[in-house]
Amino acid sequence: MSDSLGKLFTVTSFGESHGKLIGIVIGGCPAGLKIDTDCIQQELDKRKPGNNAASTPRLEDDKAEILSGVLNGYTTGAPICLSIRNKDAHSEDYDGIKFLARPGHADYTSYVKYGGFGDYRGGGRFSGRITAGFVAAGAVARALLKTIEVNIVAHTIEIGGIAAMPQNMDAIRRNIDDNPLRCADFAAAARMTAAIEDARAGGDSLGGIIEGIAIGVPAGLGEPVFDNLDGEMAKALFAIPSVKGVEFGAGFAAARLKGSENNDPFDIKDGKVITKTNNAGGILGGISSGMPIVLKVAVKPTPSIAKKQHSVDLKKMTVAELEIKGRHDACIVPRAVPVVEAMMAITLCDFALRAGLLPGVIK
Repeated sequence: MSDSLGKLFTVTSFGESHGKLIGIVIGGCPAGLKIDTDCIQQELDKRKPGNNAASTPRLEDDKAEILSGVLNGYTTGAPICLSIRNKDAHSEDYDGIKFLARPGHADYTSYVKYGGFGDYRGGGRFSGRITAGFVAAGAVARALLKTIEVNIVAHTIEIGGIAAMPQNMDAIRRNIDDNPLRCADFAAAARMTAAIEDARAGGDSLGGIIEGIAIGVPAGLGEPVFDNLDGEMAKALFAIPSVKGVEFGAGFAAARLKGSENNDPFDIKDGKVITKTNNAGGILGGISSGMPIVLKVAVKPTPSIAKKQHSVDLKKMTVAELEIKGRHDACIVPRAVPVVEAMMAITLCDFALRAGLLPGVIK
């Protein structure tokens, strides 16, 4: 398994959905950064289960514990280890389907790769549960980025085909924290909630789209040709379970535009080079342009559904019918929003260190 991400600012994930704990080890964080469990907890509370209508009933408090790398409220420069205990796992829900491959999950592929020795309970390492560690690391990364005035926000823009109306940045920041779906358009959020409730009542689930925006990113971040900024950020985002697509700026819509429509004309504002439009999403040639980095993430419907599904028994090699019991999200999108923010922050921290924008000691 490849459990680490990044070159200078690194994160190493550990733990399984139904193991004793999950967590993250952060390497490369400069010393002197003020950090405490409150700032980490604030981010974890955004993704913890049971806090909105779409979420699983699994009740985890997701309390982070700092095991190393922080002394008297400041980072020491040593690796930072953050752990989160699993307290409400019902592993018995999976005993009867240990060898039944759940459609849409990694059960079959992990069974083949690890010879049946992988932790099957709740998806093990392939569960969205491990993203709590990503969010904890993202909280540290976000605190570090604030020292160079880089800010990140993500929000839900579509669920079940119901699209939110575009909102300006002030409205996005103002509205998402007051909305359990983390959608800045309250009218659309109400329709999304109704659609989620209908899907849950029918034993089904919904997917959606998240938009991520990074403001204040300086021009020049990125290491072409293979460590380009958009490629590495997409890699981080694809580590989030259920993410099936990532696009930057105009994305796939650019394929339907003329060059004259897609190109972003350059201009000067307050002595800085800007572009009048941002179809590139703030990245040109794999390098940040100084414009906001704007991306969209497609999240598939939660594969664990209550409907009866056709499958196979991997041990007996026979066809089987599968009914999934247990506690699952009817829509994972709202809980994935802070994870998108975290992975963007982790990637930008790594590239900011590579560019020498962050010192070895924060003062």
